[in-house]
Formats: sequence, structure tokens, C-alpha cells
Amino acid sequence: MNHITSEATVISSLLNNRYKVQYYQREYSWKTKQIQELIEDLTNEFYENYEEGHTQEDVEHYEGYFLGPVIMTKDKAIIDGQQRLSSITLLLIYLNHLQQSLDQQVDLNHLIFSSKFGKKTFSINVPERKDCLESLYEKGSYDEKENDTESVINLSNRYRDIEALFPDDMKDEKLLIFIEWLIEKVVLVEINANSEQDAHKVFVAMNDRGLRLTPVEMLKGYLLSEIKDNATRNKINDLWKYRVLSLKDLEKDGDTDFIKTWLRSQYAEFMRVGKRDSEKKDFEVIGDAPHKWVRENRERLGLIRSKDFEDFVSVNFEKYADIYGDLKRYATNFNKNFEFVYYNADRNFTLQYQMILAAIDPEDDKETIEKKIKLVSRFIDQWIIRRVFSFRTMNYSSVLYTVFNITKEIRRRSLDEIASYFKDYIEHKIDYGLEELDRFYLNRYTARFMLHILARMTAFIESESGINSSFVDYVNRDQKNPYDIEHLWANDYMQGKHEEEFESRQEFESFRNMFGGLVLLPKDKNRSFQDMTYEEKSRKYFSENLLARSLNQDCYINNPSFKKFMEKYNLNFKPYEEFTKNDLLERQQLYKEISKVIWNPDLLDAEL
Repeated sequence: MNHITSEATVISSLLNNRYKVQYYQREYSWKTKQIQELIEDLTNEFYENYEEGHTQEDVEHYEGYFLGPVIMTKDKAIIDGQQRLSSITLLLIYLNHLQQSLDQQVDLNHLIFSSKFGKKTFSINVPERKDCLESLYEKGSYDEKENDTESVINLSNRYRDIEALFPDDMKDEKLLIFIEWLIEKVVLVEINANSEQDAHKVFVAMNDRGLRLTPVEMLKGYLLSEIKDNATRNKINDLWKYRVLSLKDLEKDGDTDFIKTWLRSQYAEFMRVGKRDSEKKDFEVIGDAPHKWVRENRERLGLIRSKDFEDFVSVNFEKYADIYGDLKRYATNFNKNFEFVYYNADRNFTLQYQMILAAIDPEDDKETIEKKIKLVSRFIDQWIIRRVFSFRTMNYSSVLYTVFNITKEIRRRSLDEIASYFKDYIEHKIDYGLEELDRFYLNRYTARFMLHILARMTAFIESESGINSSFVDYVNRDQKNPYDIEHLWANDYMQGKHEEEFESRQEFESFRNMFGGLVLLPKDKNRSFQDMTYEEKSRKYFSENLLARSLNQDCYINNPSFKKFMEKYNLNFKPYEEFTKNDLLERQQLYKEISKVIWNPDLLDAEL
């Protein structure tokens, strides 16, 4: 093997070059889960250093954070690490957009691309990705095309994930400090080999030799070591291996995620308050080293005798792993009986698994478990929607402490006790609610939820009107012609009577984005309709979903099921020949009333 060098380098140095990706490993394949973990790891590590009042100059004294190795050849061909570097590039593009509203900015352009003769070359230089990255850099969005590759689609989707998952509390004066820390203190080890063959040999050696035991394997080893009988130990080992393999089949790190979620849901009593230099508590230690936490808390867990360790696996571990596996399946495959698990997963609310498992007692029978899954997941759906309608953040770091406290309150309690707690929580502990819908509108924050909300409303009114409808179809972004949010008004202030109704273009644009002025349409029709007047659009809406169709007067002819639905819920649907400012406000109230039906807190009783 020829000469190989390695050097620790920060992002500002590493991405000051341009890299190519070989054709046989070009696909960018990260999913939402990996982006979420990256953002959480980076922001949590940043908060370990940050203190109120710090400036960019203080970053010089911050601790570094190791993001992993990157293996490449001397001619800058990446052999391992393109997933991380591509994701960091997306994050830098997003941060660059975000900082434009500030008086000062950190220069990020040279880390995203280089420019020569008016031509941009992005840091990860793959020709098929250029249009996507350029659009994300210029506009903050990309309109997917029919012939886009898997990498391009994933890049576009992961950028939307970054928009959705980046914490709101990082968007103030901390933003520039975070950017400075990211590019100057996040470290990767750059491993360079003279040839591609040598680079691959390094990759194989690093990934196939001397693998360390994972925390899950160490936890298993500890628990099994405390079981005295050999036959029993072997039986427990087989059970553990079967469950771990089942969880890994669901997702790559399913076993690790389950262990953390289970232990936190059932046993964690404390979590760290504050960030820098504060001591890690149950919640954090379980996340870092669950095997260590169990060993140090064995008496608290009732692990005294050999039989206790046996039951801990054969009863508790087995039962909760089985339930967790079911929850993951409900989250990815729509099941009408457990629809709210799917709805919560569609909004990337990963903490629902902790909350649901917390409610379940080891002694609960199958019927009780299913009722608790339905009850807790429905409450979560109601809680999320109230936060969204009032523009409250749903970022992981912003809601984590609240979720932890709810987790402890509902832990192993009865159905009636949990339902009572939830209804009291909605009535007395939430100072925001569905009345906020009067001013609800589409913006950068609500964009990631608006498709979900309109899909829920559309599927609801169609199902209740006897139409075979599917929420999944409305939110599926992977289908050939996915649904998009359609504005009833074209983005044209000069069109129609807008100049008469609004004092300025800005006022028109704010009203155009209001909740009541939106429906869902297939992407191809959304684009073909976008420049039409409302009068032209409404004629075409008649062939679309019922929410859009209800704007057309023909929808109310020979449609008894729809009329029966309207009467049942006292909903004032009506057609509009034209769509004025007052009509929009009236439609906004209709959407508010529909939302009150769908997210009625009294429906919690339906799960008892």
C-alpha cells in the first residue's frame, strides 16, 4: 500500500476544495432520521459551549466536535464520507439563507461553491446535482422533475427536513455564533491515499476490523452475566437476538433507538436543565450509555436476584420491544385503527414512541395496550395541532422538556387517569388553541405542516361524504405526481379586483397565504393553474378533491351525501363565483370550524 496521510481538519478548510464522487457510489441516500440526528448532535454540542452574551469571538475558545473520517484520493475523489459532506453542504445553504435577514453575515459562499467565468462548481461536484443545488442556493427550494435521480430527490427532501428541523431558538443572535462554531470547530479526519485502490483498502480496514461492542450489546452482556442458570441464559440470549434482529429489520438503528426509548419512558426521573457544564441526568445518560445506566441503577430497577434479570428481559424487554415494533409499523404503514401514530410520524414527531410506551404498564393486557396507544397518539395529535395553529415551534429541543414531564405524569397510569390528565392538560395547561385559526396562514414555519393539515381536512370531508379517500395519497411525496398546496389567488396583485381591495401588494400577499385561501391539487395541475384567475380555476376544481370542488356551484347538485355531511357538522360550505377578500375571510372561518370537528378534545373519550 502506497503512502497514506491523515489530518484533522475543520469544515472551513475541508469544504474550501471541490470533490468528485465516483459513478459507482454516487447516490446520496440519507433519510430524515439521519438529518435529524445530525442537527440534534450539532446543536446539542454547540449548547455545551454557548453561554448567554457570547459573541463570535468567543467561539475561538469553544471545544471542537468530531464528525468522523472522510476517505479520499489525492485527486479529491471521495471514497467514504460523501453523505456527511453533502448533508453539511445542504445545511450551509440553509444557514446562508437564514442569515440574510441579519445585519451581518458569515461568508459561506466559498464553502458551498466556487465560481469561475460565471459558472458555479459546488463543493461536492456531481453534474446531475447541479440544478438542484443551484436552485436551493438561489431560491431555497427545488421543483422536482420527472427524470430526477434518487440523489437529487433526496437532496431536495433533506433540505426541506433541515428547514423543518432546525431549532427556532437558534435563529436569533445565536445564529452567527453557531455558524462560526460549525465551520471552525467541527472537525473531520481527512484520510488521503495516493490511489483509489488504497483508499478502498483503508475503508475496508476501518469498517471490518476491530469492531467495538455497541451499548445494546454491552447491555445484553451485563444482563445475561447476572443470570446464573446456563439453560435459562441461553434461552434469554435467543429471545434477545430475535428481538434485536426484528428491530433492525424495521430500521438500521432500531435496537438502539428502542432501548433508549424504553428505558427513558419507563424509568427516567430526571433530565438536565440548562446546557453548558450542567450534570447529565437519567435522560442524557440513558441516551449516551444505557448499559452503564442500568448497571448503576440496578436496585432502582429491582434487579437484585438472577430471576429479576431474567424477567427484565423475558417480560419487560420482550413486551415493550414487541409494542415498539408495532408502533414503528403503524408509523410507516397506515392502519385506520392506529391512524394517529401515522399522523404524528408524518410530522416527524419521534418523541411519540417515548410517550406511548410510558403509558403502558407491564401488566396491561392486549386490549388495554391498544386503547392506550390510541389515546396517547390522539392526544399528541391534538397537542401538536394546537402548537402549530398558534405558530409555536415543534422542534425537538423546544418540546423535549415538556414531553419529558408528560411522560412522567402518564407513566403506567390507568386509561381513565390518563384521559383525565389529557383533558385537563388541554383545558388548563395550554394557553393556545383552535381560536388561533383566525390568523393562521402559510409561511416558512407552517409550510411543513400545511400539506398535512389540508390533507387531513380533505380526507375527512371526503370520507364523511361517502368517498373513498386516502390521507396517505395526499401527503405521499414519493409518488409520480404528488399533491401540492394550491393558492386560490394567482400571485398577481394586478389581477382581478385586488388593487381595489388591498392597500398594498404586501397586504395582498399576506391575505393570499391565509389558510382559507388554500387547497390541494396534483403538482402538474397546481403548476398549470397557477397563473389563472380564480374564475378560471374554480371551473377546473370541479374534477378535483372535494375540498377544492366545494368552491364550484356544481358540487352542490345531486350530492346528497355531501349535503348530509354539511348538516351533520353544521358546516357552512358554499360555492363562490368570484373570490374576494371577504370571501376568503368567510372560507377561513369554515376551515376553522372543520378543524374544530377534526381536533375536538372530546374525541379523547372515544379511545376509552
